Amino acid sequence: MKMIPLFKCRDLKQSVGFYTNVLNFRLKYPEETADDGVVDLINEFGELQLTVYESDRLFGSVVNVWVDDVDNRFKFYVSRGLDTSGKENSPVHQGPTDQTWGTREFYVTDMDGNTLRFCQPQQ
Repeated sequence: MKMIPLFKCRDLKQSVGFYTNVLNFRLKYPEETADDGVVDLINEFGELQLTVYESDRLFGSVVNVWVDDVDNRFKFYVSRGLDTSGKENSPVHQGPTDQTWGTREFYVTDMDGNTLRFCQPQQ
């Protein structure tokens, strides 16, 4: 299991500059720009995702959790009592979903708005 935090930024371009110029991160995908809304960064210590902070009403943090088998992980959590009934309008909270950006994901959001995004590359 590998965890990658996602930080919300008010000015994504400024944040990318800070992390790359000051903290020695580099773009994981050189073709990404701040205009994409999400930027993946890496350095010798780990990975980090930056995204645009959309609204003052959003609360909580997000962590991407990379796993080998997202479908079995979801089944395991359901067997332990994961309740998906509070997110009927969010397919990605209902079970693993193939995303357009090439990952298969499901989300678990706790009562404080913190979300674990369980991900694996699409097969």
